[in-house]
Amino acid sequence: MIQYFKIINQQTIEIDKLENGTWVNLVPPFKEEEFIELSNALTIPIEFLRDSLDIDERPRFELYDNTKFIVIKTPTENNSFNDSDAFYITIPICIILTDHQIVTVNSFDNGAIKKFLNSFQRRNPENRSMMVLKIFEKVVQNFMEFLKEVNQRRNKYETSLYESNSNEDLLNLMRIQKSLVYFITALRSNEMLLMKLERTNFLGLTDEEKEFMLDLIVDTSQALEMANTYTNILTSSQYAFNSIISNHANTVMKRLSAITIILLLPILVAIIFSMNTLITISIPSFTFNITIAVTIIISVIISTYFIKKKWF
Repeated sequence: MIQYFKIINQQTIEIDKLENGTWVNLVPPFKEEEFIELSNALTIPIEFLRDSLDIDERPRFELYDNTKFIVIKTPTENNSFNDSDAFYITIPICIILTDHQIVTVNSFDNGAIKKFLNSFQRRNPENRSMMVLKIFEKVVQNFMEFLKEVNQRRNKYETSLYESNSNEDLLNLMRIQKSLVYFITALRSNEMLLMKLERTNFLGLTDEEKEFMLDLIVDTSQALEMANTYTNILTSSQYAFNSIISNHANTVMKRLSAITIILLLPILVAIIFSMNTLITISIPSFTFNITIAVTIIISVIISTYFIKKKWF
């Protein structure tokens, strides 16, 4: 589906056709006919439009004639029905700059473009470079928000795991870790992209816009550092949980061993006296009582010893 937006009387209005100074936004569902129509209308290589459909497309930029093509990664929720998949993944946003329009292509619905649309009335579509920088800004903000949400989820699942040792909580922590892997990979690639754009001045930025670009690089580096920090914390927590589970298993085994030792002597006496031999007949009744009493005393002594050793 193709959307056309333009500022009319200081308001963002969705219009029906392509005009100069418009923002063209492509969102699912996609049709091949729309790609061909837009490619012909704006003289855009159709591969630039199709590249957004590849979820593994890496951040990069290209120049074809007077058309500039930029790919940047942004986070989004994972709608997979597989319970072991990551909670969040990263998807590409393709930005295409023509002589008079800015075109964005999104393979999924994502918050960065929505935020950009909400603030579009404060933008100047003619200043296409600044429009691109503002999209980058929304992408960085999106990463920050998702990282905070990931950290909150991590704290929640860790607290629950301390209380219950649930396999479900362990699985959720694994899904959090997968999400952070996606974030770190995308943020590192985005950071390199922004640094190359700043170094080559691919967008033809003014001095003020270059300062804004440097701020975006710093914010992206900060988001990357946050993601690395959360990953390290999660890894340390998993090691701690493994040790706790191992210690818990050792404690259970010690208790079972102590119970086995305590019960072993009475069971042995019971086995001896239950044997169908002459020994069970020749022993006087008071001898059996003494044997039982001694067995109980020894069991109590052993139990007291294990209690002092904190095996129970």
